[in-house]
Amino acid sequence: MARRVFFSFHYKQVWKVNQIRNIPNITGTAAAGFQDASLWEDAKKKGVKEIKLLIDKGLLNTSVTVVFVTYGVTNRKYINYEIDKSLERGNGLVAVQIHHLKDQNGDTGSLGSIPSKIKANGFKAYKYSNREALARWIEAAAKIAGK
Repeated sequence: MARRVFFSFHYKQVWKVNQIRNIPNITGTAAAGFQDASLWEDAKKKGVKEIKLLIDKGLLNTSVTVVFVTYGVTNRKYINYEIDKSLERGNGLVAVQIHHLKDQNGDTGSLGSIPSKIKANGFKAYKYSNREALARWIEAAAKIAGK
């Protein structure tokens, strides 16, 4: 069964996320429809209300939200908004650490904290290893959410 998933991440980490974005049997894997950081930069110029509307639209018809975790992610207001809206929708949540993946410059990052609302609501966190594992984690989060 194909599952629609919302990917939540800091837009500056899009290079890392794009390395794992296209997973068989998972569709809709874009944060509010943004495929690259330049589109996010354009959206920021429109203001908070417009960004939240785009996020809300991106969450439509999804059953799981994957929060990609890097350093500082817990302080990102739009990621927190995406988590809150996902919980309101009844989406499953899964946190996936990607700090160890290389960016476009070949650099890795620092370990980030798992957003507290994920574990507080019974969902799990993992360190990214491969697409097959991510697909299993997504299904497990959907099951926890009853989806």
